Amino acid sequence: MSNDVGRFVWYELMTTDPKAAERFYGAVVGWTAKDVPMAGGMTYTILSAGDAMIAGLMMMPDNVKAMGAPPNWSGYIAVDDVDATVEKVKRLGGAVHMPPTDIPEVGRFAVAADPQGAVFLPFKPLPPPTPPPTPPVIPPPGSPGTIGWHELWSTDWEKGFAFYSGIFGWKKDQAMDMGPMGTYQLFALASGGPAIGGMWNKPAEVPATFWLYYFNVEAIDAGAARVTANGGKIVNGPMEVPGGSWIVQCMDPQGAMFALGAMKK
Repeated sequence: MSNDVGRFVWYELMTTDPKAAERFYGAVVGWTAKDVPMAGGMTYTILSAGDAMIAGLMMMPDNVKAMGAPPNWSGYIAVDDVDATVEKVKRLGGAVHMPPTDIPEVGRFAVAADPQGAVFLPFKPLPPPTPPPTPPVIPPPGSPGTIGWHELWSTDWEKGFAFYSGIFGWKKDQAMDMGPMGTYQLFALASGGPAIGGMWNKPAEVPATFWLYYFNVEAIDAGAARVTANGGKIVNGPMEVPGGSWIVQCMDPQGAMFALGAMKK
């Protein structure tokens, strides 16, 4: 098992208006965009922070629209063997929405969901090319434009943790008592190091389980102002969180959920 197993190594937005999303995230997060032609006339847009490729965006496929899925962000998680991981997902009660599939000259991936329904993508990159640079963790601060926190909104985070630990070897880190909202459980990679994300039971009014990704910006108030100025919505916050950093949870103009994180208000 490599030290990268269980690490989020790529992020992807499926949206109903790629060009509008490209403009929005460029204005809010500061990403630059580069279109890459794909087979069948499809265009895949690479979003970068400086020289570091961070994420991609694409038009939501018709079959995904037909399922009623809203625009959404997803995370690719590194594994040593996609096919073996998919079999483990099935054994542990998860679902496989797309079987292992090769991306020419990039790697092999699948689309899976945990037993509570949150989607993730097991991924094994080809060597070469190597995986995109790994975003720093926040806190301590990550560079603006990187993705520094991964948050599972679940209906049963304890069962969710057992599932992901069984798949990726994730370990429990600090647990935070959030009163009536329950426990917020931080998790870290099997290889060690600081926490890379947290899990909790979502509020009842949130309709579905999902992974929420936090994009680093320099200051939270300015970031939140850019969200609304460019047609997005503030869902929750801004607020200070343990460790002294600030967050705000948002929705882009097409309806995809995301969050911003910063060390300055």
